[in-house]
Amino acid sequence: MCASSRPTTGAAGPVAAASPHAWDAEADEWLVGQAVAGSRFSGQAFEVLLRRHQDRIYRIALRMTGSTADAEDVAQDVAVQLWRMLATFTGSSTFSTWLYRIVVNRCLTHLRAQQVAGRRTEPLLESDHPRVVGPEKRVLDGARVDAAAAALGGLPPEQRAALVLCQIEGLSYRDAAAATGVTEAAIRSRLERGRRNFTAAMQEWA
Repeated sequence: MCASSRPTTGAAGPVAAASPHAWDAEADEWLVGQAVAGSRFSGQAFEVLLRRHQDRIYRIALRMTGSTADAEDVAQDVAVQLWRMLATFTGSSTFSTWLYRIVVNRCLTHLRAQQVAGRRTEPLLESDHPRVVGPEKRVLDGARVDAAAAALGGLPPEQRAALVLCQIEGLSYRDAAAATGVTEAAIRSRLERGRRNFTAAMQEWA
């Protein structure tokens, strides 16, 4: 299946030119409508929708799982789940918020399965963030990145989700709460505890 990453309306169908804003809610809703319509453009519309969001899906999964392999598995699972659940999207929230919830829930399920299996989340290592800098700075930056990844990976999953969504992805408390299915007060509390625990773990780098 092949499609352009930029949707548009027109006589030729839904996939041709670009939306000027990669996270434009109206474009997402239009693509969802096309994907569930059962027309010959449905597959193309879904592929465009997925391409618009796949980088962020992977990024969240990577920060939540701490593993490139696990993040790839989660991203693939999310793509399958998204296709199956797309018709249930009601538009009561933005598509991106709805998608966040799918991604976070899948990550939490994955992390819980690891805990049951007795497997700890491995920190994201410096090798996952290659840099072209001088050797001394590369070593120092690499150690700091590894320490931050280990600190993030050491947080309880719920605190990690709050930190990733609010601190790294820049979501509002309202959107983060909607994405995780809890109240704004709960997100604020989890974020505060997460920040405190993360800061404590990074104390030697302060």
